Amino acid sequence: MMEESRTETPPPPADLPLTPPPMAMAPSPPATAGVSFPPVAPPTSGFSMNASYDITRGHGGRTPQTPLMPTFSAPAAMPGPMMSNPMVQQPAMTRALDAGSPITFPEVEDPRVSADTNSEGGIWGFFKGVAGNTVVRSVLDRTKHSVESVITTLDPGMAPYIKSGGDIDIVVSSGTQMHVEAVRDAFQEVFGLAVVTGEPGQSNIAPQPVGFAAGVKGAQERIDSLRRSGVIHEKQPALSVENFIAELFPDKWFDIGCLILEDPAISFRVEVFTQATPLALEHVQQAQSMTPPDYSLRWSGLTVTVAEVLERSRPNVLRVDWHRAVTGMSQRHMIHGAAKALAGIYKQQLPPRTL
Repeated sequence: MMEESRTETPPPPADLPLTPPPMAMAPSPPATAGVSFPPVAPPTSGFSMNASYDITRGHGGRTPQTPLMPTFSAPAAMPGPMMSNPMVQQPAMTRALDAGSPITFPEVEDPRVSADTNSEGGIWGFFKGVAGNTVVRSVLDRTKHSVESVITTLDPGMAPYIKSGGDIDIVVSSGTQMHVEAVRDAFQEVFGLAVVTGEPGQSNIAPQPVGFAAGVKGAQERIDSLRRSGVIHEKQPALSVENFIAELFPDKWFDIGCLILEDPAISFRVEVFTQATPLALEHVQQAQSMTPPDYSLRWSGLTVTVAEVLERSRPNVLRVDWHRAVTGMSQRHMIHGAAKALAGIYKQQLPPRTL
């Protein structure tokens, strides 16, 4: 049997330029009245590609590569009489990207999404863990304090309502609002939440007490008068404020405030004193000269207070806050400091369940 002769076509010479095949133009669709179709192929006017065109021109002889653009292989030709334009071949590009794209993205599982909300440590376990975290609780406390600070700064009158409550209920035996506010601020700073109200009580001693014994007795009388009149019950914790003058050194007189806190439920009673405010000797002598010798309460003090004398003798001085004019510090600030110390002592005596 004779073998069929085969004719092999020699390859083209290497020095001959390769001419790209001409681009096939798709036939235009038939015109329809009132309907216009977009062009199928891009315009070729003003663009020419000959044998001497070099696609690597301007890239140092290398094929231009874009790091952010993946490479992909050309899709297979679609059968049929019309060839698809490679410039509008979006579906094919997408399939090529999905099939052989060199760019890969690691699949990182989100622990928040993968958490089993129905398991033992699910979302409810997360909330329980957050609630018991000391750091989170500290942040929440600071946030709460910041919000309260903003509210009280914008409206200082809101402070008693925000911090009122809890197990601490104190009645101040005074009708002076300044005394009540000073005690309330001090106890709320120490306990966080505290209910502090004021009820006027009678001292049954001289308007200007003289000596420590008279000051303590006047403060105690104010608490006792509230209990006798039934304004507060027998077990109600009560606090009293009484200012008096005393000669601590020869011809050296001072104004001092006495604060008494009494809690019969735990058999607690303690006295504290404010800082001493120096007084001029002539002002004390004027108050003494204005008090009749046969005054029935002369044993406890004077009929005219030092505040009244200062108001009469010095201009622009009011009896309600003469401490500020003399020392630059208000009486409210002095009472607040003593009441805060008193609240700290009282807190140590209370049972743990009350705190």
